[in-house]
Amino acid sequence: MTVTPDPSGPTVAEPADHTVTDRFLAANRGYAETFRDGGMDARPVQRVTVVACMDARLDLFAALGLELGDAHLIRNAGGVVTDDTIRSLTISQRALGTRSIVLIHHTGCGLLGLTEDFRRDLEMEVGQRPTWAVESFVDLDGDVRQSMQRVRTSPFIPHRDDVRGFVFDVHTGLLREIH
Repeated sequence: MTVTPDPSGPTVAEPADHTVTDRFLAANRGYAETFRDGGMDARPVQRVTVVACMDARLDLFAALGLELGDAHLIRNAGGVVTDDTIRSLTISQRALGTRSIVLIHHTGCGLLGLTEDFRRDLEMEVGQRPTWAVESFVDLDGDVRQSMQRVRTSPFIPHRDDVRGFVFDVHTGLLREIH
């Protein structure tokens, strides 16, 4: 038996062959028992795409008042606009009808202060330099502005008139708009 820490309480004992993925599968079986296909289209009802950090503290559905089917959610480390984010935004708009883009960074982000030395350290460890940039930053508001600029200047994204950026405060739950 393996003992693993549970961040919400005391140490939990679980069988060595039981993983978090196994718990996901068990939860999914329970979910599927009452699941009913709502007949939703793949096109988001609110015609909006939200780009946000992958940080587990951000419950975007609750924070933004979203329901299933309302929006596309694109998440990555830092919520930065990378080439892959542009790819997803382009598909979201051109193939699935979204028109608005909301960008959300947050306080206490793990990318704040991380440097490109991270890539060098990875290269030293595994013998191969990553092809991707870390996209770390020291100025949270400035990085939101940079992400907005990347969206607004992309020739692939046709609807760029409603692009807004925010910083989510992980202590208060409030969004602060960046202009």
